[in-house]
Amino acid sequence: MASMCQCVSPKPSEWVKGKLVGSGSFGTVHLAMNKSTGGLFVVKSAHSVAGHGALKKEVEILKSLNSSPYIVHCLGTEEDEGNLNVFMEYMAGGNLADVAHKFGGSLDEDVVRVYTREILLGLKHLHQHGIVHCDLKCKNVLLGSFGNIKLADFGCAKRVKELRGGGNVANSWKSIGGTPLWMAPEVLRSGMLEFAADIWSLGCTVIEMATGRPPWANEVSNPMSAVLRIAHGDDIPQFPTHFSPEGLDFLARCLDREPNKRCTVEELLSHPFVSSTTSPKECASSPASVLEFQNFEDTYDLDELEYSEGNDFSFINSFTYHNDPEGTSICQLEDSASESSGNWITVRSG
Repeated sequence: MASMCQCVSPKPSEWVKGKLVGSGSFGTVHLAMNKSTGGLFVVKSAHSVAGHGALKKEVEILKSLNSSPYIVHCLGTEEDEGNLNVFMEYMAGGNLADVAHKFGGSLDEDVVRVYTREILLGLKHLHQHGIVHCDLKCKNVLLGSFGNIKLADFGCAKRVKELRGGGNVANSWKSIGGTPLWMAPEVLRSGMLEFAADIWSLGCTVIEMATGRPPWANEVSNPMSAVLRIAHGDDIPQFPTHFSPEGLDFLARCLDREPNKRCTVEELLSHPFVSSTTSPKECASSPASVLEFQNFEDTYDLDELEYSEGNDFSFINSFTYHNDPEGTSICQLEDSASESSGNWITVRSG
């Protein structure tokens, strides 16, 4: 069924910027309205050279994926006095981290099954186009008002063929980004990037949905020990103790430390944990009215705009810390490693 309100890219004079709903080191995100239709959308703006380049890369990825109902849509771009504005569709429910928080801190397993299937369908589309998301976590998965799920934030996404064809595999880690607690061991260890890395992150995201906490939350004491344990240890993050046997088996197939032993997206879509669920029959790319979502400022947490440009993000036998141009450690915890996913800064590299 068609969505209730079809969003289109507005002309420069036909949209108005609303309140600030998030900001990061290199840009801002505002709620916006199309004056011709009254429809809502989100505008991401970059105000620096580094932010401009990062946003252009994300737009390039998104425009190649706009045909999927499981990927957030880029509605268009606009240059405004040297600044880049990117129009994105508005998802009324916000990200899954906020959704879990608003519904008691974690999600019921039946809901996790439905959301996981939709995430898999989004990953299937990505992988079919040769793209690895690289930063899958609840904050980068958005919820529509009809229960439809869409993957978002492609600032770390990479095309596998570009990494393979670069002719310098040993240095390919310099272009890898992500959020460490959700990153696969082989990525943290050596920068090896294949589709299997997204499968590991999917398992971590399922744990996050089911527990309301990041993977490894009860098992690490500081960022360095966490990264070393994930990269060079032998264990995997703790599974939810209340999960069904099907759920536990699904996680085991995602979180194998050997990437070639993890299931593919297609195999996971046939797993009993998700195969018995059905996707929402109706999707809304925009809410029917502003009243459908009153606390918009809680929706778009801008760790998606944390960007580390040109950093020497080294993974040579161990994890090395370096500072971004503003002096912030790329894996610094603002509070505690176990408090929330937002305390882990997404590492981005050009």
